[in-house]
Amino acid sequence: MFFNTNGRSSCHFIILLLFSFPAAGIHAQSVGIFDKQGDVGTAIKPGYAKYNENNQQYELSGSGTNIWFKKDEFQYCWKRLKGNFILQARGTFIGKGVEEHRKFGWMVRNSLDTNAVMASATVHGDGLTSLQYRKIKDADVEEVKSTITGPDIIQLERKGHQYIMSVAHWVEPFVSEKISDLDLGDEVYAGLFICSHNKNVIEKVSFDDVRIIIPAKDDFVEYRDYIGSHLEILDVMNGRRQILYSSPHSLQAPNWTADKKALLYNTGGLIYRFDLAKKTSVVIHTDFVKENNNDHVLSFNGKMLGLSSSSGDTSYGSIIYTVPIAGGKPKQITPTGPSYLHGWSPDGKFLIYTGDRNNEYDLYKIPAAGGKEIRLTNTPGLDDGSEYSPDGKYIYFNSVRSGTMQLWRMKPDGSDAEQLTHDDYNNWFPHVSPDGKWIAFISFMNDVSPSDHPFYKHVYIRLMPVSGGQPKVIAYLYGGQGSINTPSWSPDSRHIAFISNSEMASK
Repeated sequence: MFFNTNGRSSCHFIILLLFSFPAAGIHAQSVGIFDKQGDVGTAIKPGYAKYNENNQQYELSGSGTNIWFKKDEFQYCWKRLKGNFILQARGTFIGKGVEEHRKFGWMVRNSLDTNAVMASATVHGDGLTSLQYRKIKDADVEEVKSTITGPDIIQLERKGHQYIMSVAHWVEPFVSEKISDLDLGDEVYAGLFICSHNKNVIEKVSFDDVRIIIPAKDDFVEYRDYIGSHLEILDVMNGRRQILYSSPHSLQAPNWTADKKALLYNTGGLIYRFDLAKKTSVVIHTDFVKENNNDHVLSFNGKMLGLSSSSGDTSYGSIIYTVPIAGGKPKQITPTGPSYLHGWSPDGKFLIYTGDRNNEYDLYKIPAAGGKEIRLTNTPGLDDGSEYSPDGKYIYFNSVRSGTMQLWRMKPDGSDAEQLTHDDYNNWFPHVSPDGKWIAFISFMNDVSPSDHPFYKHVYIRLMPVSGGQPKVIAYLYGGQGSINTPSWSPDSRHIAFISNSEMASK
């Protein structure tokens, strides 16, 4: 369910990423999203950093005696940043290695001097993982050790003078450590590093899913203030992510077309088609229906598009319409509102949606050709995110009826509701894979109200068997509202499309 975003520009921009080649010292070449790369401290064996644009992967190679005591020696790939930020990556050593205390991770420094004030999220060759820091120039390094050993998911966040390290093995939730009152100044160096722990040895590390995130400001106003968006796809079997398209504006809720050729998303009240081969977007014209929100759904056969829009009678709020996938003049389906579309039946005969009737949000279905709506749920609190299974035997949805927002399923007539998740997260928008085997959904932390799914939060995309079971984390992102509101599986059940967020400069 989503409340309309108005007045946003529909201009989009692709981030162009460049290659860097091996060289010694600090060099001017940009490396992917980073400004420069080079060795900090004395390097007998110079390191390098390079970026592969095809798979969006970074490789760092470096030597260095250590990052400890009063001086550091390592290879560094960095960007100058101000204010708060979140650094994310998935890293792994290349090769067996020599020293058990070789190390890689994220580092933030106030200068490139070998004895600079700094903080780093560090993974060692023997698995030791710690938040290392130097509070004063020329001081010894201190550390807070993590209970996790050998993680591959590494995140380092700055919030004022606080630095938070969050680490995980892929499919597991984050475990965090933090330090406070560490003043590195407003503008810092932030980037990836590797240190071999042996000045005569070169070690290598590869990084995937590298993100530098500038979060929303603390005083932003939801549904008025927006930050930028990455349109991404995720391989559900290995967790590898790829940014397809980036914009300084709010893109939301990608759907995958049945022919596997495009993704649909909304921005500025319009629906766009993103061509996966050409990497370009065009508007799908929907006539007078222009105030579209992120509750848009494709029929199972891919021929029709369902819309939720406030373009009609303003006293109703969001109303549901249908239109051919190529565009045209939409047909109004729901007689009243607010109504927020979430699914089609596999045979195309019904639409299911969340309706606000007498200040109570419940699930409804209605003939796809229009007609009388049929109430499916009647419990206190919010029911939302309804979606048919591909075989039509169940409707999956999320409900706050048990106290927190959890996933449920029921028969198509609303009977025999059963709860599928039972954890401390607030779980939203169950999306069943086309092969009927899996449910992908978004999980908000327990500091979020169960009935709220806000923008710009730390969230997980999780995966579980369709009949229930232990969910596993398949993506760690900064996002929330608009990230995965609507069905977003690829037709072959291998990928999910979603939106992550970061502040970006307009161009």
